[in-house]
Amino acid sequence: MKLLHIDSSVLGPHSVSRQVSAAAVERLRQANPGLVVTYRDLTQTPLAHLTGHHLAANQGAAPEPALRDDIVAGQTDLEEFLAADIVVIGAPMYNFTLPTQLKAWIDRIVVAGKTFKYDANGVEGLAGNKRVVIAISRGGYYGAGTPMAALEHLETYLRGIFGFIGVKNLEFIPADGIQVGPEHREKAVAGALLAAGSLNAA
Repeated sequence: MKLLHIDSSVLGPHSVSRQVSAAAVERLRQANPGLVVTYRDLTQTPLAHLTGHHLAANQGAAPEPALRDDIVAGQTDLEEFLAADIVVIGAPMYNFTLPTQLKAWIDRIVVAGKTFKYDANGVEGLAGNKRVVIAISRGGYYGAGTPMAALEHLETYLRGIFGFIGVKNLEFIPADGIQVGPEHREKAVAGALLAAGSLNAA
């Protein structure tokens, strides 16, 4: 069994989403002997954002020389995602949405003919055979009925995009209110770590 672990926070050891994603991976490693883990830190090895040259290369054009390494890296990321049985992602909220580094990675795995396709019935997701666990951290509270609910574009986006490519086994571990105050942060982190340590084995 293969697990792909993705982190995207720019805060390094101070990151809540990194703590929780690491705890989730450790829980799954202990519960699944022989689990093979691949780790990607998107802040240490970031992908470039898509350009017209990337899209042209995807359609068979010769890639621009300056983009060749990046295109190869993006293809590797897609292959790692496709090969993974479990994907664990650390995703903090920045300015009400996901980090730009994580968006660049998502743009490399949401690929027509690989993770989704269109047919006469509409769109069909092709990545539904995997489990995706996402550790999210948010500075405030964005649940339904809260004053800030309309600005929540992290979990809602991730639910939408992974649903689009067919992922039905999608789990979120939230740590909310981490910037409200020390007590709120402590409670949020403790709750998220407990949830990560209690994940089902498979």
